[in-house]
Amino acid sequence: MTKFLEDTLRSTLDSVAPLKSKIVRQKKLAPWYNDHTRTLKQTARQLERKWRLTKLEVFQSAWKESLIDYRRALTAARSAYLSSLIENNKNNPRLLFSTISKLTENKRVTEPQMPSAYSSNDFLNFFSDKIEKIRQTILNTQLNSTNLVAYNSSLDPENISVTPDRLESFTLLQENELIKIVSSAKPSTCILDPIPTGLLKEILPEITKPILSIINSSLSLGYIPKTFKLAVIRPLIKKANLDPCELSNYRPISNLPFISKILEKVVAKQLSPYLHRNNLHEKFQSGFRPHHSTETALVKIINDLLLFTDQGNVSLLVLLDLSAAFDTIDHAILLDRLENLVGVTGSALSWFRSYLTDRYQFVNVKGESSVRAKVIYVVPQGSVLGPILFTIYMLPLGTIISKHGINFHCYADDTQLYISSKPDDKIKLGKIEDCIKDIKDWMSNNFLLLNSDKTEVLLLGPKLARHRLSNSTLKLNNLSVSPSLSVKNLGVMIDADLSFDTHISNITRTAFLHLRNIAKLRNSLSLQDAEKLVHAFITSRLDYCNALLSGCHSKSLNKLQLVQNAAARILTRTRKFDHISPVLSALHWLPVKFRIDYKILLLTYKALNGLAPQYLSELLSHYEPSRLLRSQGAGLLLVPRINKATSGGRAFSYKAPQLWNNLPANVRESDTAPIFKSRLKTYLYSQAFGD
Repeated sequence: MTKFLEDTLRSTLDSVAPLKSKIVRQKKLAPWYNDHTRTLKQTARQLERKWRLTKLEVFQSAWKESLIDYRRALTAARSAYLSSLIENNKNNPRLLFSTISKLTENKRVTEPQMPSAYSSNDFLNFFSDKIEKIRQTILNTQLNSTNLVAYNSSLDPENISVTPDRLESFTLLQENELIKIVSSAKPSTCILDPIPTGLLKEILPEITKPILSIINSSLSLGYIPKTFKLAVIRPLIKKANLDPCELSNYRPISNLPFISKILEKVVAKQLSPYLHRNNLHEKFQSGFRPHHSTETALVKIINDLLLFTDQGNVSLLVLLDLSAAFDTIDHAILLDRLENLVGVTGSALSWFRSYLTDRYQFVNVKGESSVRAKVIYVVPQGSVLGPILFTIYMLPLGTIISKHGINFHCYADDTQLYISSKPDDKIKLGKIEDCIKDIKDWMSNNFLLLNSDKTEVLLLGPKLARHRLSNSTLKLNNLSVSPSLSVKNLGVMIDADLSFDTHISNITRTAFLHLRNIAKLRNSLSLQDAEKLVHAFITSRLDYCNALLSGCHSKSLNKLQLVQNAAARILTRTRKFDHISPVLSALHWLPVKFRIDYKILLLTYKALNGLAPQYLSELLSHYEPSRLLRSQGAGLLLVPRINKATSGGRAFSYKAPQLWNNLPANVRESDTAPIFKSRLKTYLYSQAFGD
C-alpha cells in the first residue's frame, strides 16, 4: 500500500511537471531579477543607444526617465525578494543566515564547498568505519576488564522503579488528528519523498484516507513499511572554518521520508504522555522533554554552584562527552529497556522491534547516491522518536551517579557532574573519580564510549581555594584533565568566577557581525522585515539563557546593552549621538537588564504553575507569615538567607523570590502564562521608561 501510494504520487507529479534538463549559467543573475526588470533595462539601453546615435535631447530625457524607472523597479524587486525570503525562513535561522551572508558577500561565513575528490561511497565508508572502530574499542575494553561482562537486564541498578502500568498497543489515529499533525509539521523535503512536502500538504484532503490507512495498519500490526526505514545521509561540515578536504570534519545528517516522520509523531504523542504519567523520566534529564530546555538545566546547575561558592566551598564541574552516542546504541539493549524498564509490551513492543530492525541508509552528495548499507546499531538521527529512545536507553545512568552523592544533570548525551567541598576535603572530591569509573563501566556494558579528549573540568569557588587545586592535573579514572579557565556548556561559556564575561564577549562579537550584514541590507528592507532579522539574529542571542546573567557586573551587561542600542539605531535609522531611550521605548523593547528580570520572573511563574521542570519548582518555597493576617503574604515566596550578594545573591533560588515579591498582586495572580507575560511586560516597561 505504501509503495503504491508513493508510486502514484511520483508518477502524477512527473506527468504534470516532468524533470527537464537546463543549461545553468556560470554567472548567476541576482535572484530578484525578473521579467519586468529585464524589460525595463532593455528599454533603457535602447533609448541610450538612440540618444548616443542622434544626440537629441528628447532621447536623453527619455533615457534618464527610463533609467530611473528601472532602478526603482530593481529596488522594489530586491525588497520584495528579501521580504519573501525572511517570511518563508523566519523559523530557519541557519538557512536565513547563510542566504543573507551570500547576499552581503561575506566570504568569511559562507559555507565551504565540498571537494569533488570524495564520492558518496567514500563518505558512507567513513561514517560506517567510524562507528565500527568505536564498537571495537568498546569490545576491547570489555575483554581487557574483569569488571565488565556481556549486558543483561540484571546489570541495571536495582532501585530503578518499573511501572506496573503497561503500554501494550497504540490507539488508532482519527482523520481529524492526522490532518492536524500534518498541517502543523515542518514542510521539510528530502529526495526520498515522492513529491515535495509543501505540495503534499496542499493535496492532503485528496490523500488523507490512504495515509491514514497506512499509519493505522502500522500501529495495529506492529510493523513498519520498508520504505519508511530507509534514510538518506547528507554530509555537513561541523564548523565553517574547518578544512573541507578532511572527512573527519564532516558529520552525517540523516533525512527520512515525510510520511514516516508523521507516523513517528503519532507514536511519540502516545509514548511521551505514557512516560510522563508513570514518572519514568530521569528527573535531571532535560533533553527532549516538554517544559525543559538548556536554559532550565543551566539555571539549576548555576544556582547550585553559586550557592556552593556562597558557603565558601570549592566546586568541581566535569563535562563528560560521548563519542557518536546516537550511533552506537545497541538495539537489543534498547528493546530490553523498553520492555523491562518502561513497560512496553504486545503489539507496541513489536512495532518498536520492527522500527529498529532492517534499517538501511545511503549517502547523497551533489546528486550522486552511494550504495545502501544496513544500519545495525544507530538510533535514527533526524527522526522524531530517536531522541526519546535515547533518553530511555540512558535511564539507568542517573541512578548510578546518584549513589555516589554527586550532583549531575543531563541534556541528551551531554552529562555534567558537579560536587562541592571545603578546600581541604580531598576525600569528598575523590568521590567523583569513583563515580566516573562506574560511569565508564556502565557505558562500556552498554556500548557507549566516553571521549576523554573532550572531557573538560572547571574549578569554581573562592579564588584562594581554587588556586591550591588548579596547579595540578586531575586524574579522573585514567582521564588526565587540566582544569580549564572556562568551558562551553550547552552553548554558554562558563568561567571559574561565574562572571560570564567570556560568554558576553562572544555574544557581542557575533551580534555585531550580524548587525553589519543587516545594515548592508537595511535600505532594501521595510521596517517590519528588518525587525524580523534583528529578532532572528540579535534578540535571540541576547535572550538565550539570559536568566544566568542576573547580578552580573554592570560593565559586562553594558556591552549587551550597546548591542541592543546599535540594533535599534540600524532599525530606525537613528543617528549615532541621538538619545536611545526614546527609540527603545517606541519599539517597545525592554532594555537588557529588564529582559533578564523578565526571563527570571517568567521561569518563576512557570515553576509555580506546573509549567517548568520539577527541579526548578523545588528551588522555590511559599512564604508563610508567623501570624495569620488576611491577605498578608498571599502569593509571596520565601527569600532564603545568603552570605554574599555577589554569589548567593545571584542564585535563582534567591533572585526569583526577591523579584517575584516586588511584583504587583495583579501580575502575580495572572490566570494563564500569556496573560502573565502581557502584564509583566507592561509592568517592566513602566519601570524601564517611567510611562
